[in-house]
Amino acid sequence: MASHIELNPATQITVGTIGSPGQRTFYLQGSRGSQTISLTIEKEQARMLAESFDALIEELAQKYPTAEEAPVWTDMRLREPIEALFRVGNIGIGYNEESNQVVLVAYELVGEDDEPNVVSYWITREQVQALVKHAYDVVKAGRPICGNCGKPIDATGHFCPHRNGHAH
Repeated sequence: MASHIELNPATQITVGTIGSPGQRTFYLQGSRGSQTISLTIEKEQARMLAESFDALIEELAQKYPTAEEAPVWTDMRLREPIEALFRVGNIGIGYNEESNQVVLVAYELVGEDDEPNVVSYWITREQVQALVKHAYDVVKAGRPICGNCGKPIDATGHFCPHRNGHAH
């Protein structure tokens, strides 16, 4: 039977990696007190999460304005030990007007007929803003991208189909 874990409120939320560029494993991690839940995500999910949160924060600033506060420093490092509960298949985000909280809901990657485990991280707008900036930085810290074909360049070199005339 699938379980649903809620960290409400989450005291820490971050995206991080373990491994060298090209071999990195991406994690979404949140904590509430001594409980830390780590989930394995894809690089593309980290990028899409940052973009979605960026758009949501902009929308919330227009719809529900708050007093501008100075950014607060947050420790965005992954907390050890990192043991992923599951690999994420789908991610949803939302906003609760009553509590002024953003919710990130991560669903386990499962087969078609299986019910996924779910983790919900309830966070503040300030945590979201810190996560957006950090997630973009984590994604960019990988391998450089080839300007010709858009594929990652490995440390050992790069075979670019656009440079040798064999694009297909």
